[in-house]
Amino acid sequence: MQIDAPQKSVHAENMDLSFQEYHQFQVFLSHSCGIILGDNKQYLVKNRLMNLLQEFDFKSFGELLRVLDDTSTLARRLKIRVIDAMTTNETFWFRDDMQFVELKENVLPNLIKKKGASIRIWSAACSSGQEAYSISICVEEVQRRNTLVAGRNVQLIGTDISETVLDEARTAVYSEMALSRGLDQATRARYFQQTHEGYKLTANVAQRVRFQQFNLLKPFSVLGRFDVIFCRNVLIYFSEQVKKDILTRMAGSLEPDGLIFLSSTESMPASLAEFELVRGAQARYFKKKSP
Repeated sequence: MQIDAPQKSVHAENMDLSFQEYHQFQVFLSHSCGIILGDNKQYLVKNRLMNLLQEFDFKSFGELLRVLDDTSTLARRLKIRVIDAMTTNETFWFRDDMQFVELKENVLPNLIKKKGASIRIWSAACSSGQEAYSISICVEEVQRRNTLVAGRNVQLIGTDISETVLDEARTAVYSEMALSRGLDQATRARYFQQTHEGYKLTANVAQRVRFQQFNLLKPFSVLGRFDVIFCRNVLIYFSEQVKKDILTRMAGSLEPDGLIFLSSTESMPASLAEFELVRGAQARYFKKKSP
């Protein structure tokens, strides 16, 4: 089988995914990236993997699963593609917009005044970059209107398990459709320039963000420590045990009094003692408790 010159199977649409194969796939996804699939997602899995069956010229889902099980170069490349296919990369600009108002009006100004060193912010599961760049635009807005903090160093890191979406994010170029999702005209005009490839984010905003492939099941020590973490709309795909483990380790990666934003529809596990709720003027978030 050749990745570079795949032959497509004309019978792929007629293939069935057996219960046993689906269970094997559930186990693979859980072990590789922590995502838990319910027992009623067979159609979703079949639908998302169909293109890979055709691209790699697999004759069945069983053949795909057998390749995933070995240690060949093909298997490693296939695993990346399968995870890309199965992880949801739904994102848009300033999602949960009041959280960004809170960040811009209160959180960032307070941090900049309080901290002498660089401020570090982590956008976990950042997808194609809109969340991380939205944060960077907030930083830019704060620094534009306050000359006393204009030179302060704010570092952002965006991570995702998918190299495909990270490659997109690194270009900082977006289509008309992508810009229409969450950006007002004034922000668009200020921070984007039209090119022949699309709309490119201005360099001062884009250069503040570094993107890195990262699996949330892995140790966080390689990323360093942070003042603020955005971990939104990703924990819903994990089991309660894995969710609690990730949040506990995020607490360990936060500086004293560090903050974490979950989405407005997510809650902190009741059994987790590392955080306390903060009811901000515009949105709620969580603060790391003092020892």
